[in-house]
Amino acid sequence: MAIPTDSVRRFRLRGVNAYLVSDGSETVLVDAGTPRDRDRLLRGLARVDLDPGAIDRVLVTHFDLDHVGTLASLSLRDDVPIHLAEPDASHLTGASKPSLRSAKGAAQRVLTSFLDRPTNPVEVVRDGDELGGFVAYRTPGHTPGHTAFVHEDHGVAFVGDMVRESNGSLGLLPGVLATDAAENRRSVREFAARCPPVDVVAMGHGEPVTAYGYGALKRLADKL
Repeated sequence: MAIPTDSVRRFRLRGVNAYLVSDGSETVLVDAGTPRDRDRLLRGLARVDLDPGAIDRVLVTHFDLDHVGTLASLSLRDDVPIHLAEPDASHLTGASKPSLRSAKGAAQRVLTSFLDRPTNPVEVVRDGDELGGFVAYRTPGHTPGHTAFVHEDHGVAFVGDMVRESNGSLGLLPGVLATDAAENRRSVREFAARCPPVDVVAMGHGEPVTAYGYGALKRLADKL
């Protein structure tokens, strides 16, 4: 499903979405696919007459292989910052490892053990930070540092894996895929209470909700 604005592009990758936001002042990549998605991302950029050198910043919703996989190979400019929250930021740089206290953390350790680490500066995001036209909302649960990014001017909330879309409805990923499933449910409720009424909810897995996405998010939150 197409996002109803030329300023926001969705890239369909290997089972996951990445997004490009370009509003004339800067070009932002939101999430970055698996390590095998580099060529797909490059083709997506080429379709809008861009290359990685045009990207001004990267927003990462969380540290998972299918969201950070191309960061080391995408040929970003050396000064392009990568923004994500702790402890996921330290997991990306290799300064720390996901906790073994959950099945999710153990799986992350295995899947990212051979991940090439990006050399770009990694900047830690905090709740409420403004990054260009985006505002960061901490939404832990799927991972401890999971963060949603809202661009109110474009009417889009980029929510990573906090929710997924399936058969036209929003729901949650299986609890085993979360570091803390109860915390993820709480984040959905709190985010729905804080998020402005955006038109589009753009998630990592599934089709973006492009018609009053906030309503779909609020209905899910009310069930949790």
